[in-house]
Amino acid sequence: EGGEGGGGGRGGGRDGGAGPDALVHRGGDPAQTAVPGGVPVAVVVLLEVGDVDHDDGDRLPRRRGLPPPAFQRLVQVPPVGQTEAELFELFAKNATDLRATFKCVKNLSQVAAELRTLRDAEKWQRVATHRGAIAESQAKELALPLMVVEENSEKHELEQCDVGITECDALVAQTGTVLVTSRTAGGRALTCLPPHHVVLARREQMVPDLPAAMQLVQQKFGDKYPSMISFITGASRTGDIERILVLGAHGPKQLTIICCDA
Repeated sequence: EGGEGGGGGRGGGRDGGAGPDALVHRGGDPAQTAVPGGVPVAVVVLLEVGDVDHDDGDRLPRRRGLPPPAFQRLVQVPPVGQTEAELFELFAKNATDLRATFKCVKNLSQVAAELRTLRDAEKWQRVATHRGAIAESQAKELALPLMVVEENSEKHELEQCDVGITECDALVAQTGTVLVTSRTAGGRALTCLPPHHVVLARREQMVPDLPAAMQLVQQKFGDKYPSMISFITGASRTGDIERILVLGAHGPKQLTIICCDA
């Protein structure tokens, strides 16, 4: 995304299992070719999605196999460290460069302390979260009016919250990206409407690159993919008008990622 919302749509909507054709297909092992002074370049094959018959709304059959060469792209990607420490260092650098805040803590008590610090500094009045293993319990400890997002939650209420606290599916070191899905981040609107998005992650969710992140998603959901898979790379921003950077143009103005060891 240009900030929040890069890989999947933003806004309200129900989670309904989009299927594997919502993803990027790499067509097996990528071809590698040397680039002078750079890192290897992978041939990234975009998924070929079938046309839709607009008369009856049916999807026409897709052709199988690789698309023609015209649909292939050569993409140069930055190098990734080999050790866990290098991955965390790279993610922290990329996140900071993208105007996000990244913090590593040892346990859930320290997560709660970080959230209280943010609450007091920004004078939060209302918090939004979802029913998750970590997010809901941590949000309740803030002792503020709490909106727990459900399938039929009112989006206008969500806009009145100061912060949205969600979990995630992966952290991508190579790009400083947070991968979220509609099933693990409380739907689509929670990561988009509040002006501050706080992501609670676990240490084992750090992966080197996007293919590794998508592999985690595939292992987690199998063929029953969520209706939204979104790549959040920094706070929402745009530079469309006279190249002046504006934060919060299409989503949260602030992004904070708290990664817990336990």
